[in-house]
Amino acid sequence: MKKRGSRPIRATRNKLQSFELQFKSLPKNVSLVERFLQDVNETLRLDDGTMYRLQVAVTEAVNNAILHGNASDPQKLVTVRGRVTDHCFSIVVRDEGFGFDAQALPNPLDDRNLMKEHGRGVFLMRNLMDKVTFRKLKKGSEVKMKICIDR
Repeated sequence: MKKRGSRPIRATRNKLQSFELQFKSLPKNVSLVERFLQDVNETLRLDDGTMYRLQVAVTEAVNNAILHGNASDPQKLVTVRGRVTDHCFSIVVRDEGFGFDAQALPNPLDDRNLMKEHGRGVFLMRNLMDKVTFRKLKKGSEVKMKICIDR
C-alpha cells in the first residue's frame, strides 16, 4: 500500500474480518486512512452514508492521534485496528501520547467556539458513530468507535 510517498509500517487483513494499519506520526500519513478504509469496504460493502460517516470519524481520530497525541513525532506510531462483529464494525485508533480528558473539551457549538479552526474532531466522532469511548493507556491513549452496519 503506497500513497504519495508514504507507506504504512504494517497493513494487514485476515479471514476473520479484522484489519490493521500502523504508521509513523507524520501529518501526510493521514492519507493512508482513505486506502485502508477502501480495503475495509471491499469486505463490508457499506452503503455510501455509512462509509462517509466511517471515513470522517476515523480520519478525525487519526488526525488527532498524529497531531495531538503524538505531536507529529515520527518516532511514535499510530495504530488503527478494525474488526467486524455482530452487525457492527469496531475500530480502534491508538497513539503513544499522553492522552486527554474528552469530557473537558470545549463545546464547538458554543458561540465563542463557532469560528475556531479546530476543536470539532471529537464532536464529529461522537455524532457520526454509534459508540465512542476514550481510554488512557500505560503508553498512549486510544479511541474506540463502533458503527452498526446492515449485513
